[in-house]
Amino acid sequence: MDAGLPRSARVRQRAEFDRVFAEGRRNADPLMSLHWLRGDKPARLGLAVSRKVDPRAVGRNRIKRVLRAEFRTLRLLLADGDYVLVLRAAARESDGNALRVAMTSLFRRAGALPPPSVGGTMPAACLPGDPPPSP
Repeated sequence: MDAGLPRSARVRQRAEFDRVFAEGRRNADPLMSLHWLRGDKPARLGLAVSRKVDPRAVGRNRIKRVLRAEFRTLRLLLADGDYVLVLRAAARESDGNALRVAMTSLFRRAGALPPPSVGGTMPAACLPGDPPPSP
């Protein structure tokens, strides 16, 4: 079984990137910026990692690999549309966890991910007339 992103989950053509840049909403972070264009098809990812980010291909590929893996885990939770991440030079010095956190944070700020569920230690509130929750 291939664990990679299928072609249908990628923004691939220049015209698709241009459309997302022209019509999409933008959110930024010190490590990357997110361009998101809502659509009616499931979430697709495009990555722009230039040589300014890292002159070595191995470094650019590491960044893309980490972000694709995180996108695979979030894909079913994301709102429909095309997502393009444009990495910045600060991403070269960042570890994988920092890249994942920045990406998830951008998705949440854009409204593409639901807010995190609040755990807590208090039991759920009861409506009047409902029996109290059992311990």
